[in-house]
Amino acid sequence: MQGKVEIAGINTSKLKVLKNVETVELLRRTKEGDEDARRQLIEGNLRLVLSVIQRFSNRGEYADDLFQVGCVGLIKAIDNFDINQPVRFSTYGVPMIIGEIRRYLRDNSAIRVSRSTRDTAYKVLQAREKLMGETQKEPTVEQIATELDIPREDVIFAMDAISLPVSLYEPLYADDGDTVCVMDQVRDRKNSVELWTDCIALKDAMTHLDDRERRILTLRFCEGKTQMEVSAEVGISQAQVSRLEKGALHTIQKNI
Repeated sequence: MQGKVEIAGINTSKLKVLKNVETVELLRRTKEGDEDARRQLIEGNLRLVLSVIQRFSNRGEYADDLFQVGCVGLIKAIDNFDINQPVRFSTYGVPMIIGEIRRYLRDNSAIRVSRSTRDTAYKVLQAREKLMGETQKEPTVEQIATELDIPREDVIFAMDAISLPVSLYEPLYADDGDTVCVMDQVRDRKNSVELWTDCIALKDAMTHLDDRERRILTLRFCEGKTQMEVSAEVGISQAQVSRLEKGALHTIQKNI
């Protein structure tokens, strides 16, 4: 069927839409214990759940899972709604559904972070949505920090903490049939092939030095000591340290 989209086994193209009068009547009957009215009320508000889960479409979660969690929030909203208050059900139901989905995402995150950091992150998301609605453009980190009255660094840290991890084998695009993954585009500058070969060559070259020359180079270039400090520790003059250092470096250069 054209336009048919199934979520959690439900054909979304056939979902009911209740009018406000119908919703009010079904809520009244539900509060009186009418289970059939409660069922109709749930089915008639599933589109409300659909509209909410679209906000979380970029979180990498399965739509079926979010839809089911959203339905839990919908049921809680129906059971807790006060029909005596002058509030439309959707006004009350949407925050309940959003809250249930956010709790699910928070508790099932692949990366475990502190509760306070997660709470900050969701406040940032709320502020971002609010500012986008007001300005119709993506707010800056500074604007979000100002809105929440928190340091800019806290905004960045909180958002990084709830960001979804990306696999190194995540495909980016296919080039002539060959899939290019994230790991193909990431370079480790600290552990490159060139650095490995240089380290191996340096280690081999240092085997040509005697113990005193190796000690002098270690003190000078690993511990950052001056020639005067090295001379006092080794027990020779500064001039001898300078001469031995230059000789050792020359030996290394010759053997690399």
